[in-house]
Parts: sequence; C-alpha cells; structure tokens
Amino acid sequence: MTEFEKQCYGMSEADIREQYMNSLTARYSGLEMVAMGILSDAQEMLVMDRRYTMQTVDRSEAVRHQLNIAKFILSEIMDNRLRAELLADELTTE
Repeated sequence: MTEFEKQCYGMSEADIREQYMNSLTARYSGLEMVAMGILSDAQEMLVMDRRYTMQTVDRSEAVRHQLNIAKFILSEIMDNRLRAELLADELTTE
C-alpha cells in the first residue's frame, strides 16, 4: 500500500477492488449499489455514539476514508463507461 492509499483510503486500491468491487453485492447489484452502501455506512458513522462502538480510529478519518473509497469506485465506473463508449465509437467508424 502506498502512502497516498493509506492516507486517502486506509487500504490499497487492490484491496478496494478485491473487497468491494469484486463482492457479491457488486456482482449481483452493480458497483453503483456498492458505492451507495459505502455512502450509507459513512452516514451511519457520522451519527454513531462513540460510547457504543468499538472503534479505535478517529471517526472523522474513517468517514473520510469511506467517502474516498466511494469516490474511487464511482471514478472506476465512469472510466469504464468512457472506455466502452470510445470502443463502441471506434467499432462503428470502422
């Protein structure tokens, strides 16, 4: 894991792909649902009372990591769509 990945996501991009993007939810419901689930988790983390959690890291840092993971997944979705559109354009112009 690079220092950027550690600071930004709290995990490596490879781990994001493995744990989130290759998950059952991703396969059956799509990456959009994975991103929405991460965002929902971040919302819940914002309102959790520290007394009732076993969380040892700063909550705001954990929320920031979750938001960055969701943004990473959304950027991957957009990149994949763009590549598919460019490929479709190339095939239709040949």
